[in-house]
Amino acid sequence: MEYTINKLAKLAGISTRTLRYYDELGLLSPVRLSSNGYRIYGQKEVNRLQQILFYRELGMPLDEIKNIMLSKDFNSMAALQDHLASLLAKRKQLDLLIANVEKSIMAEKGEIIMSDKEKFDGFIEKLIDDNEEKYGEEVRKKYGDDVVDRSNAKVKGITSEQYAQVEALSLELNNILKAAFEQGDPSGELAQKACELHKKWLCYFWDSYSKEAHIGVTQMYVDDPRFADYYDKIALGCAKFLRDAVLIYCK
Repeated sequence: MEYTINKLAKLAGISTRTLRYYDELGLLSPVRLSSNGYRIYGQKEVNRLQQILFYRELGMPLDEIKNIMLSKDFNSMAALQDHLASLLAKRKQLDLLIANVEKSIMAEKGEIIMSDKEKFDGFIEKLIDDNEEKYGEEVRKKYGDDVVDRSNAKVKGITSEQYAQVEALSLELNNILKAAFEQGDPSGELAQKACELHKKWLCYFWDSYSKEAHIGVTQMYVDDPRFADYYDKIALGCAKFLRDAVLIYCK
């Protein structure tokens, strides 16, 4: 079956402007143009649009989607299986948060007593799952499944107080790192304080610390665009600055 751009946009619940933008990007082009110049999409394009929208639902940027789908190794069945696994994980997260809210309501009514740990269960599980989704493959490849599984187990056992400490520490680290970067000296007092805070932050997730691992993880921040993007949002070039500062700190 074939669709005009208007009919496909209505079917998919998106705008014709979005479809035109996908065409401009080279992400999704019509199979042909009609005699009066309308874009016409076939079944192959419908399936491709479905894949694009799955990726978008998972929060993936368009340039990354394009790289994946234009790869000669792209496999639509494998992609669908990955989508299913990701969506099931999201459903698990949502179920945990729903259960958390329901328990909180019951606790407010005095029907049950809710421990402090229970109040954070859904959030901590989401933290683990989000990290696995974003960085799991790369980190497991670099450090091995055993190290990552032990780290996840440690995070699952985190208390409400520790959770709040991690959040506060992360904010403090980013602020100090930004100020140190603006000074421009990785050996300076502020930069080395940022390294100390970074070590402290890592130790909430790692079951053991080593200088080699500390250096290795900051090198990964530079090498992997996803990590680099996070730190470059603090300040452009911040991932490399932190790596250089940690090299000095660990020596």
